[in-house]
Amino acid sequence: MSVSTLSFSLIQTELSWEDKEANLAMLAQKIRGIEEYTEVVVLPEMFSTGFSMRATEFAETMDGPTLRWMKQLAAEKKVIIVGSLIIKEEISKEAPRFYNRLIWMLPNGELGYYDKRHLFAFAGEDQHYTAGTKRLIASVKGWKINLQVCYDLRFPVWARQQGEEYDVLLYVANWPEKRNHAWKTLLTARAIENQCYTIGVNRVGIDGNNIAHSGDSLIVGPLGEVLYHCAYKEDVFTITLQKEELTTARNQFPFWKDADFFQIQ
Repeated sequence: MSVSTLSFSLIQTELSWEDKEANLAMLAQKIRGIEEYTEVVVLPEMFSTGFSMRATEFAETMDGPTLRWMKQLAAEKKVIIVGSLIIKEEISKEAPRFYNRLIWMLPNGELGYYDKRHLFAFAGEDQHYTAGTKRLIASVKGWKINLQVCYDLRFPVWARQQGEEYDVLLYVANWPEKRNHAWKTLLTARAIENQCYTIGVNRVGIDGNNIAHSGDSLIVGPLGEVLYHCAYKEDVFTITLQKEELTTARNQFPFWKDADFFQIQ
């Protein structure tokens, strides 16, 4: 397909609580079932376990079974697969570090990763995981995608575009139903203020802490127009984004040129 387009498949799904085998089997079936042409498949945050704070029990290394699963499926389907999981880094045997790490897995087995920067202290995430310090802007076919995780959405400076750094801002999440209005509002705001496509992929269903999730996965265009929205049900949706529409919006309304420039310490 043309370099002027990029196709994404969003998987909004329930997750079996802390059951890797069940989740990977279910997601493999959904990924293999995608019939439309697609280039990037997006899974929710902590797709193999749900939003678990039991890092010591469920963490894997970067050569663990879930990474191998992603590598195998990406090669099989010839797509990029993106989603986050619990990763352990052996800084020392006495003090290993755990990360809520987003993986960007290419079909050739190469990968990039981003460690969630803003940890959700309300649920104790900051007590179990180490915060990331660097953004990841991935490139494919001339498109640039800024990859972020869930609670990062509440902190616009971390996502703020300076110039034309990226074309797509992508969030994977386990965002509770109780705050779904904030989720939808903030995704729309990020698209408008950064003049980019914004994608948010969230789970549905009730997790092991009895927290309900409405999904509300969303794709928003650079002028704030909603291109896709789905709530309260599982769905696999494929969309082809157009670079020309993004370029036209930025040229017609070049607000990005007036933005403040800054450095994050």
